[in-house]
Amino acid sequence: MNILVIGSGGREHALVWKISQSPMAETIYVAPGNGGIGDLGICVALAVSDHDAVVTFCRENNIGLVVVGPEVPLVDGLVDSLDAANIPAFGPRAYGAQLEGSKGFTKDICAKYNIPTAAYGRFNDAAEAKKFVHEKGVPIVIKADGLAAGKGVIIAETLDQAEAAIDDILPSPFGAGKFGQAGAELVIEEFLVGEEVSFFALCDGKNILPLASAQDHKQVGEGDTGPNTGGMGAYSPAAVMTQDMTARVINEVILPTVRGMIAEGHPFKGVFFAGLMITKKGPELIEYNVRFGDPECQVLMMRMKSDIVPALLACAKGNVHQIDMQWYDRPALSLVMAANGYPESYDKNTVISHLEQAGQGDDITIFHAGTKKENGKILAVGGRVLNVTALGDSVTQAQEKAYAALDKIHWPGGFCRRDIGWRAVAREEERREEEK
Repeated sequence: MNILVIGSGGREHALVWKISQSPMAETIYVAPGNGGIGDLGICVALAVSDHDAVVTFCRENNIGLVVVGPEVPLVDGLVDSLDAANIPAFGPRAYGAQLEGSKGFTKDICAKYNIPTAAYGRFNDAAEAKKFVHEKGVPIVIKADGLAAGKGVIIAETLDQAEAAIDDILPSPFGAGKFGQAGAELVIEEFLVGEEVSFFALCDGKNILPLASAQDHKQVGEGDTGPNTGGMGAYSPAAVMTQDMTARVINEVILPTVRGMIAEGHPFKGVFFAGLMITKKGPELIEYNVRFGDPECQVLMMRMKSDIVPALLACAKGNVHQIDMQWYDRPALSLVMAANGYPESYDKNTVISHLEQAGQGDDITIFHAGTKKENGKILAVGGRVLNVTALGDSVTQAQEKAYAALDKIHWPGGFCRRDIGWRAVAREEERREEEK
């Protein structure tokens, strides 16, 4: 079948890479794609926000499945339009996409259906928000309600920081806040102590197919310092997700959400990407995303042994629980190379070279994100630009392979964190010491 993938990032490159391995996939179209996807699929200029144009393209090109990668078109209702045209699509409709599109919506669902999460309040008035902060104390978490590309979360250590975050996010008489419309409302919640982890499960509206866990590194600086980003690296699986903890996440978080969305009259189809804090009490939901993570998708696709296309189709058509999903036991780790200055302003159109040499080897794959190909050269055009991804017999080995590959890339305009996977590497070192 012909498949259309929507998106341009590293997540979409990883999805196209995996889909291209399926015997079910014939021609793969990608809208708009990036500088590295062209070897696997046909990049097309398609106005994704024009739903009629997308439907017309699907009909003209005999598309059997649309895979919507990013969150914005999901929140915008692209899947609703495709459903109305009887075109199978992977991803939730707009109502379900609110689980990512509105943090307040998700918190309210958690409260209504007894899903463990941090205590919270919703505010569009700065004075009321500041009053709440003073009542609860610090540290405390301030979040823009809407989509902010992974950057709309501030952990305030002091009352001054909390008040500054509130003033930055909420609109004022002088205009919109730092995150625009995404900050028209904010959510303030208690600071949870524990280890953060991501867990993924597919859903067809009624049934689920658990996938795998991952752990990402959101902050720009080493040692998890500095402002939040869309993600600076990830690895899978996460050791904190034992069999027992996985069962608890499924039974206490994922399945109650499935039942809750059914009760709301809007069954959820797509992927649950649960951002969790594993606390002393057990798993607590920090937030939901309704698409594969980025860079978590890259490590999941590297570890996925099974054909992904039947699973994506089953999400759209039903019986996803009948899919047998097999995984490689070996861990995967992905490093993000970002443009100097990210997550603030950065230069564009800087040249990247030596990618072919860096990507050699069965266990190494370089996924492109913010790149374009021009006159035979790869140019950096985004903030997060490349994902150097490796498989290893341990996280430590995967980390070593990924950095060895990354160090072959010539790109003076970019940088990366040098400590991706540090928690898992430390655990493995402790285990080796104990075994001596």
